[in-house]
Amino acid sequence: MFSTRTPARHAPNRLTRAASERRGDLVDLTVSNPTAVGLPFGDGPVVPESQGHRDALYAPEPRGHAAAREAVAAYYAGHGVEASPERIVLTASSSESYSWLFKLLCDPGEAVLVPSPSYPLLDALASLEAIVLAPYRLPPEDGWAVHASAVEEALFRLRGEGGRARAIVLVNPNNPTGTSVSRPEFERLVDLAGREGLAIISDEVFLDYRFEDRPSDVRVAATGHDALVFSLGGLSKAAALPQLKLGWILTSGPTSLLEPALDRLDWIADSFLSVGTPVQLALPALLGRRHILAGAIRERIGANDRALRAVFGRGGRVDVLPLRGGWSAVLRVPAVLPEEELAVRLVERHGLLVQPGFFFDFPNEAFLVVSLLTDPALFAEGMARLRRALDEAAA
Repeated sequence: MFSTRTPARHAPNRLTRAASERRGDLVDLTVSNPTAVGLPFGDGPVVPESQGHRDALYAPEPRGHAAAREAVAAYYAGHGVEASPERIVLTASSSESYSWLFKLLCDPGEAVLVPSPSYPLLDALASLEAIVLAPYRLPPEDGWAVHASAVEEALFRLRGEGGRARAIVLVNPNNPTGTSVSRPEFERLVDLAGREGLAIISDEVFLDYRFEDRPSDVRVAATGHDALVFSLGGLSKAAALPQLKLGWILTSGPTSLLEPALDRLDWIADSFLSVGTPVQLALPALLGRRHILAGAIRERIGANDRALRAVFGRGGRVDVLPLRGGWSAVLRVPAVLPEEELAVRLVERHGLLVQPGFFFDFPNEAFLVVSLLTDPALFAEGMARLRRALDEAAA
């Protein structure tokens, strides 16, 4: 009697069971919630003081309150991008942004092209929208860069299997590899999208956490092109406020596509009206102080990255991927054990929880992913335990 879009309840995987059964001092290096890692954000209120009758007045606008959309436009202006408030649609989260765009672009059974490796959230969102994910590979030999040729290959492979793609998803910078899309490759993707009738969805939630940009890297994709392009952002990363539930979609494209897209997004948004009034009214102030919050996060990430590289220096058995963007570090470790076995052993024998690479669809063994948001003292202890565990496994 239930929809096939929702999974049947299933038992926790081995790693989850091991972590829940561990007794004692488990060091968790998977936490990516900025509100749960002791960051020095100060003691002031998260949300500015109530605005009285304005908070109590419910006057919904499908795209979001004008002042809130103007605040998002100002955020983009701070990144050197001109973004009209009329091209911005507010949502409750990046997940909801994806959900609305999948509703806008896809009929059930149709596909979107997604990068691999990358964050696995899209699997659940695609299932809920009854659409298909078609992965395109990010090659390790080129530092996990996006290549339009790989996207085109995935498109033609899907077509050969009888499938139909409607959009290309970029995660820019990617999570967890941190790699960004180069301008030449992006222009090739725009040309491909225009020829094949595809939209481009660029997930840019880590826009404020880019550490190794090439001069030609694309920062904000939705800046006017011959294809329909959507850039995603939100408070969760931009201001380290995931609990306030506000994201946005910046749109661009030729008028013949952009106007009907916005009309249809208005209809979708008006059906849900999911963004609360108080957070919209507070958005100018929240984005106004984002530099303080982002600065604390960048300092934490930098400190932990230096600590990581001090433990696993160059030329050793462990290869630490360059810190290019985002909140995660990726380590390639000796493949002396399968990733799942190694991750479970780290919990059971060493009290250390990390994410194995197959969670993110890395193409081969053996990768581990750790959060650079972790409290520095815990992170240092975690790195010491990891070093001991890898030395033990190699013995």
